[in-house]
Amino acid sequence: MGSHSFAPGSSALTYCLAVLACVLIVAVFCDGGTTSPFVRKVWPSVDMPFDSDVFAAPPGYNAPQQVHITQGDHVGKAAIVSWVTPDEPGSNRVHYWSEKNQKKKHSENTVVTTYKYYNYTSGYIHHCTIKDLEPDTKYHYIVGSGHVRRQFWFVTPPEVGPDVPYTFGLIGDLGQTHDSNVTLTHYEQNPYNPKSVLFVGDLSYADDHPLHNNLRWDSWGRFVERSVAYQHWIWVAGNHEIDYCPEIGEYTPFKPYLHRYEVPYRDSNSTSPLWYSIKRASAYIIVLSSYSAYSIYTPQYQWLKEELPKVNRSETPWLIVLMHTPWYNSYNYHYMEGESMRVVFEPWFVEHKIDVVFAGHVHGYERTERISNVAYNITNGLATPVSNPKAPVYITIGDGGNIEGLAKNMTEPQPEYSAYREASFGHAIFDIKNRTHAYYSWNRNDDGVAAEADSLWFHNRYWYPVNESS
Repeated sequence: MGSHSFAPGSSALTYCLAVLACVLIVAVFCDGGTTSPFVRKVWPSVDMPFDSDVFAAPPGYNAPQQVHITQGDHVGKAAIVSWVTPDEPGSNRVHYWSEKNQKKKHSENTVVTTYKYYNYTSGYIHHCTIKDLEPDTKYHYIVGSGHVRRQFWFVTPPEVGPDVPYTFGLIGDLGQTHDSNVTLTHYEQNPYNPKSVLFVGDLSYADDHPLHNNLRWDSWGRFVERSVAYQHWIWVAGNHEIDYCPEIGEYTPFKPYLHRYEVPYRDSNSTSPLWYSIKRASAYIIVLSSYSAYSIYTPQYQWLKEELPKVNRSETPWLIVLMHTPWYNSYNYHYMEGESMRVVFEPWFVEHKIDVVFAGHVHGYERTERISNVAYNITNGLATPVSNPKAPVYITIGDGGNIEGLAKNMTEPQPEYSAYREASFGHAIFDIKNRTHAYYSWNRNDDGVAAEADSLWFHNRYWYPVNESS
């Protein structure tokens, strides 16, 4: 080791401090990305009262309510229209017409169902599939009859193709609090004008009320109708949809959710509405269930194994996965709950170059770098996530505003794989430009406006696998 000399007036202490500063700089650089210093104003995390105007039922006896739509087939040429009549079944027809020709049609392809949950009996839940829709076309539709007819509209997605631009909204863990209302309002006002919502689970939070008060399923359906009756929301089931409560005699998981929210799972050869896929514009979207069996030999495992090779990136370049429980999460809430699912499926995600994975569950926001942890085999000690350009970006967006409040306690130091995290409520958009580029932005609920707090230009993993810079 060489000797060090010091200039007149300097000291060994000065040298040591300089070395220490360099070490600290390197240490900070080697930790993760940004932990936002933003501190949001605290509202009470309580559900809005039942007499709030956002929960108001439409006037008239047996008027259809809780109207919502979702994609009705694999490619976007059908829509499932759902609604509830509170007193009797009423009309099962949907009347609809396009703005292009005004010729009125109707569909009676309707399933009507009810369910009981402890001391609650649902209204009459209707699911009607309307088919053979023209792409990129505005349709008007009517549910109900006589003096309680209600009219809405929606726009079908464009024809599936590799360079078709399309903008998705992203919401998770919404609930029905004041903050939930702010989040939904900000989404509706987003200047990118998103066309449909990828909803990553946890809808009503009815199970946070005594006896899983299913009236909160009804109020939530009326609350979100102002958006979901006009835009397709793509559904993911979260833990608050399980509603398993043996102490009151309720042993059937997902009972309220599966009765109320229909999805086109059979069109992707799925055996369960809890996992399925759709094509929409230039995106191939795969929905997985964090709370259904997924290990080898199970139906979900077998389905995904067969599903991923079917994706044609020349037709749908953007491969997006939705789930509820995040695999990479640096909050102390729900930490490592997604680990077993990650171990099973992550090698496939890397192999098939999935672009982005959206999850909820943690009531905050986080975006990762492109990383994977597929080398670990129990004995080799390679258990640290590493940079991997073939891996997805993982985004946690469980920040809709629900009754359980924010997750504020984060692991320290911030992991190297974590690019940005913030304990705030908000929503996001994923704006696909063409087969190579998409713009992503997350908007926090900040003092009455939606402030863009995090953003990234995504490069498609198949067509343009160039590193992104946060």
